[in-house]
Amino acid sequence: MSSRRKEAASRQKKARENPFKTIGMIWKEGDLLTRLSFIIMGLGNLLRKQIIKGLIFLGAELGFLFYMVTIGINAFSHFDDLGEVQQGMYIDPETKLPVKMAGDNSMLLLLAAVVALFIILAFVIMWHTNVKAAYEVQRKKEKGEKIPSFIDDVKSYFDRKIHRTLMFFPIMGILIFNILPLCFMILIAFTNFDAKHQPPGNLFHWIGLDNFKSMLNAGNIIGRTFWPILGWTLIWAVFATFLNYFFGMVLAMIINRKGTRLKSFWRTIFVMSIAVPQFVSLLIIRSMLTEQGPVNSLLMQLGVIKNALPFFTNTTWARVTVIIVNLWVGVPYTMLITTGILQNIPAELYESAKIDGANAVKIYFKITLPYMLFVTTPYLITQFVGNLNNFNVIFLLTGGNPINLHYYQSGTTDLLVTWLYKLTVNSFDYSYAAVIGILVFVLSAVISLITYRRTKSYKDEEGFQ
Repeated sequence: MSSRRKEAASRQKKARENPFKTIGMIWKEGDLLTRLSFIIMGLGNLLRKQIIKGLIFLGAELGFLFYMVTIGINAFSHFDDLGEVQQGMYIDPETKLPVKMAGDNSMLLLLAAVVALFIILAFVIMWHTNVKAAYEVQRKKEKGEKIPSFIDDVKSYFDRKIHRTLMFFPIMGILIFNILPLCFMILIAFTNFDAKHQPPGNLFHWIGLDNFKSMLNAGNIIGRTFWPILGWTLIWAVFATFLNYFFGMVLAMIINRKGTRLKSFWRTIFVMSIAVPQFVSLLIIRSMLTEQGPVNSLLMQLGVIKNALPFFTNTTWARVTVIIVNLWVGVPYTMLITTGILQNIPAELYESAKIDGANAVKIYFKITLPYMLFVTTPYLITQFVGNLNNFNVIFLLTGGNPINLHYYQSGTTDLLVTWLYKLTVNSFDYSYAAVIGILVFVLSAVISLITYRRTKSYKDEEGFQ
């Protein structure tokens, strides 16, 4: 290979790593048809006998232009003010009769703008693909290679490009059902969308960072609610994660030890709690622990207590109760996961430790726990983030109660996620709920990334043997 060809191959390799460099390289090395494809999508493919492929690109461009002229430009027309005309009644000057004016809808205007942004992004990706396709067919023609037909292209997506085919529908699902609503929710956080601003009767508008300032300011009722709930959410996540992990591991070790008989029976007993739907278990336990429930009634009849225990009416009791009940729900899962890992720890390590005179406690902290943490750290991080957003246990057991009059739409056992739900359903404070959603996401992402990047699972993936 000549030095010129080597340089060209090197430039192409570097360009593929950066989409902007790719476009620059194609414009520089492309011929007239390839450059015209920058303006008229599919032209390079059409005039080089890739008719169907070229028509698809051209149709995409025409469809995008039609959308932008008819809908897209209008979708951005009210993005700055989110509507001006409110729904209401006015007197028709000709008939002198009251007529209902439809008015603008801030929510639909904002959603239309978000959708338009995604369509523009999709078109940019399609345009980039079109330019690369035009350059690719140019290169094949210059080398005298066979130009693939549309059937050949389709077959390639079930052969060497099958990874793109398999990923297409999941990615589209994530974009439509996750990313798009998430972007809409993030934008809502910068508006005053609440019970007093319900479109189309009452429009909402941009207010910048005011919602974040109110949420983080401990001097108002929103801030006085947010900070205690944030503290309890973190406490709950720590206890719910690490107590489940510790007791699940201990239970697995007890069942897995050589002296334990009927191992399968004991595992089955604990797995039965998984077989029962979680919400059923939680609702039954809630009924059992009420003031007039079976637990209090039995203890009072036996003379153990004189007054009913305040499982859900006292803040400390309620918080301890949900942590303990969560053990019943979560320990079996940890037991199953750690059982498989315990069975894969080399027996020679334990035998060597016993020969060296190590007792059970030292063996646990020097062999079992380090091995378990190395393997299960990603699971622990996932569980911690899951517990930050654990809606079921709190909502079904306590409903966030007991009520605190100093809190806004929240009880003392509410987590951020259950408070978000109440703000959305009870008081229609969608903007504050969106702010909480953003803060929870930031909190979860920061904790996950910092924690994982500091673990041996990330730093020394192959080092622990």
